[in-house]
Amino acid sequence: MSGLASGAAPAGIGHNNGPSMEQGRAWRVHAWRSAQKKLMPNTIPKLVLQMRIKRAAELGMDYKTYARVRQTSGQDITGLLFSSNALRIIAYGAHMPERERHALEAVQNASKLALVHRPNTPEAVLAAHPVLNDAGAAPRFSESWSEMRVRVQDVMRRQGLPGASVVVIGDAPLESEWSTAGRAAAYLSASEYFAHQSA
Repeated sequence: MSGLASGAAPAGIGHNNGPSMEQGRAWRVHAWRSAQKKLMPNTIPKLVLQMRIKRAAELGMDYKTYARVRQTSGQDITGLLFSSNALRIIAYGAHMPERERHALEAVQNASKLALVHRPNTPEAVLAAHPVLNDAGAAPRFSESWSEMRVRVQDVMRRQGLPGASVVVIGDAPLESEWSTAGRAAAYLSASEYFAHQSA
C-alpha cells in the first residue's frame, strides 16, 4: 500500500518514505498488535516451563539458549552435531579433554554426532569415544557448498534426524556454515555451549 489518500499526488523529492499518514493507521497497528498478543501469549504454563527447563538440562544447555533455539526451529532438539574442534579433538590420537567428555556423557535423550577434521578420522574418534552415536568426515575448506551439505546431512540422516531438530556446535568460522548447509535448528559456538560446564 502506498500510504497516499485517494487522488493524492505522489511524494516528491525529499520524501523519506516514512509511515503512512492516512486515517485509521493507528487503529490498524493497535488491532494487529492485539491480535499478535492473543496468538502468542506472554506466559508459558508452569508445567510446560518445568518440562523445558528439564529438557535444556538434558541437552547440556542453559534454558535461555534452549528456548531461543526451540522458538526458532519450532520443534524439540533431538541431536547435537559437534565439530572435532568444538570437542578439542585436535591432534592425532583422538584425545578429548575431560570437560568436553563429561559434557557429552551428561547429554540425555539426544543423538551425539561429530564431524571430524584431519588428521583424525571418524572411525578413530568413534572407537575412542563410544559416547558418540555417529561421526563423519568434516567438510574440507576446498570443498563446494553442495559437498559440504552432503557431509553435514549424511551424518544426520544415518541417525534418522531431520536437520531442524539438530544443533550444530562448532569452533571455527567455516563451521558456522554447517548449520545453514544442513538446514539445522541453530549454530552454537563451543564457548557458548560449554560455558557453564564444570572443568
